Amino acid sequence: MILDLFKLDNKVALVTGAGRGLGQAMAIALAEAGADVAGLDVLPLDETAARVQALGRRFLPLSANLLEAHAEDMTKVIEQVVTGLGSLDILINNAGIIRRASVLEFSEKDWDDVMQINLKAVFLLSQAAGHVMVKQGKGKIINIASMLSFQGGIRVPSYTASKSGVAGITRLMANELAASGLNVNAIAPGYMATDNTAPLRADAERASSILDRIPAGRWGEPADLMGTVVFLASAASDYLNGAIVPVDGGWLTR
Repeated sequence: MILDLFKLDNKVALVTGAGRGLGQAMAIALAEAGADVAGLDVLPLDETAARVQALGRRFLPLSANLLEAHAEDMTKVIEQVVTGLGSLDILINNAGIIRRASVLEFSEKDWDDVMQINLKAVFLLSQAAGHVMVKQGKGKIINIASMLSFQGGIRVPSYTASKSGVAGITRLMANELAASGLNVNAIAPGYMATDNTAPLRADAERASSILDRIPAGRWGEPADLMGTVVFLASAASDYLNGAIVPVDGGWLTR
């Protein structure tokens, strides 16, 4: 039956930034589909853990400061998942930050911090997970891109650069790893009602201009990513490689 392809029974997923927002919603979606979940965050994971465990799935809380993470740190994270939950089948690179300032005033620190978490840590964690997945001949890596993987935006130079980079390394990893049984794809959320967009939603003029461009007529919610992440994590997407999937209420069509 076609719905069986979407089941994640006996799978193990690692979700970064799982403490709230998009990461929490995706962790819960994977658990609802049958997966056990490891959540990585510097924020408390108690709520996510309780909701995953209420579904009868295991939850492994992990803490790592991605702002200071190096390759050996990412390898340790993957080892903790495999030791704690028995395997690693799915990696969701969701953790990210944003800093806002005009291009002429943007600081070097804000450039480096965003690039470290949004791009370097994504690559290093995918690399560490890839070693495990190649050995087992299968695996799903799902990166979280952005509308700014397609567009330039304003006042977010490092975020735009990092999310453009996420789209690029998603395609590169798909090119290199598909033959080993891995699927590497990305989700590009549109304008979502999360902490990252709180300043935009608080600006009445900017919020109105954004909503006017979204054909769906509303901001996205974390739950809007749940179906897409289960699809990309499941056997239903086994012939999808290097795709950047917009979940944007139609933003890019305008």
